[in-house]
Amino acid sequence: VIAIPALAAVYYSEMANAAVVTGVIFIGAAITDWLDGFLARKLKASSAFGAFLDPVADKLMVAASLCLLCTRAPAGVAAWAVSLPSIVIIGREITMSALREWCAAKGGEAHAAVKVNNLGKYKTATQMVALSLLLLVRDGSNFFMNGAHNQAIVDGGVYCLWLSAFLAIASLWNYMSGVIGL
Repeated sequence: VIAIPALAAVYYSEMANAAVVTGVIFIGAAITDWLDGFLARKLKASSAFGAFLDPVADKLMVAASLCLLCTRAPAGVAAWAVSLPSIVIIGREITMSALREWCAAKGGEAHAAVKVNNLGKYKTATQMVALSLLLLVRDGSNFFMNGAHNQAIVDGGVYCLWLSAFLAIASLWNYMSGVIGL
């Protein structure tokens, strides 16, 4: 959560290699988030507040990154190619948050129906790859091999973003189908 203002400030700054620094901030936040969850499970050191804050922080970082990319799309990418999957991803996250809250209030079968599954994990993985790539080379930086592969990296990031949006819809359908009868 603390990294979000830094992410936005660097994203809009005129500093040299702002895209690379923005990408590194995002990747650093993603790695520390994963590490925090890994250590919490491994050490069995979790708290109710941590269990609440972790998904909120994840959603805030992803939504902020998607919004940043929508306001200044990577070089050579049409705004709609970033905006449409971003709307799907953010919409899915809001819907899932509401669904999880409802299921938690219902308890029992409803609560079990929205347990994290592999489809959601695949969505998150492709989303993290997409955002990392798109943030790193958004301004055509020469970070990778003197810029020789920037367009391929951007295209790969856009492809991963669309794949993530597709997986977002599929995973939402999967969760909704498990709850619809309840």
